[in-house]
Amino acid sequence: MHIKVMTYNIHHGKGLDKKVNLDRICKIIADSNADIIGLNEVDRYFSERSHFQDQMEYLTKELKYYGAFSPALSLQPRSKYLTRQYGNGILSRFPIYTPKSYLFNHRLCMTEDRSILEATISLDNKWVHFYVTHLSLNPSLHRQQSDFLITKAKRPTVIIGDWNMKAHSKRWKRVVKVYNDVWDSIANQDGLTYPSKNPRKRLDYIFVSRDFTILDVQVNDSIPIASDHLPFVSTLSI
Repeated sequence: MHIKVMTYNIHHGKGLDKKVNLDRICKIIADSNADIIGLNEVDRYFSERSHFQDQMEYLTKELKYYGAFSPALSLQPRSKYLTRQYGNGILSRFPIYTPKSYLFNHRLCMTEDRSILEATISLDNKWVHFYVTHLSLNPSLHRQQSDFLITKAKRPTVIIGDWNMKAHSKRWKRVVKVYNDVWDSIANQDGLTYPSKNPRKRLDYIFVSRDFTILDVQVNDSIPIASDHLPFVSTLSI
């Protein structure tokens, strides 16, 4: 079975033109024909910056995908009904089973909290475990998150997200002892995703367990103005 997986840091829909426009995000996803999409920096009723919109609800309805969300930040509501949240999401053509959220707090409260979203999806009569995360810039918290994914993630595994690390760094080398970096495995280019206008870094990754064959990878630069990151897509066989 072939599946197409995307990773995309959507920057709460705020583009390089400073406008919040989820329709551009929807067009990129729809045109990519991706089956499963990991999203970073998604707002749910968060603040004026995204018009207090539930962005996960909007994306799932517009694209007609299943969806799940994992808050990294949960703040007091400005009405008695709606908790303000910001975090990671997943969109899937296939039903999502038993979504779980793992929260990573920095004990000194000097950096943004982070989360990992786990979603189990049945593909070709196999349970596949997807993890969507946005790793911290704080070295201690980054290590906590990456250690969890290296040691605790269930197989077969697909890990999607903004890792805030350089390819071939010490942190990257620890990860690829266990998982394949889909881009590094078959591409002969750098796969740069940040910043979106003139990308100079690869911060966004898809890692997979050895259960998968990696068939294709491609950075999507069709609408670079839509976010400060570019998405990229990988076609996998399981």
